Amino acid sequence: MDRRRNPRVTAFLAVRIWGVDAHCLPFTELARARNISGGGAVVQGLSRRLKPGEFLEVQTDEGKAQFRVIWVGRVGSRKEGEIGIQSLPSEPDIWNLSQLGCGEATRAMAAACS
Repeated sequence: MDRRRNPRVTAFLAVRIWGVDAHCLPFTELARARNISGGGAVVQGLSRRLKPGEFLEVQTDEGKAQFRVIWVGRVGSRKEGEIGIQSLPSEPDIWNLSQLGCGEATRAMAAACS
């Protein structure tokens, strides 16, 4: 049984992320958000090491918002380069899930596979 609070949409959405990495160095990086929900997302394709609890700015075509890093993929594992981010209550919703529905997710996956 799935205990998640918010429904998820599988998508490959280009995002720009900036913040401070685990070595206290500022960075900006392009990545992909997938498994998006109203409460956050999984972001993959990061080369910078981050720490849980850090705050990041995430930008999509819909806007930008601040998120908290909840988990970080372990180095050397299949999840290396991935992070789980959580929306902050005071920040806008940048995912526009109503338009990301199955059609958008399917188009995004087809584009990623071609």
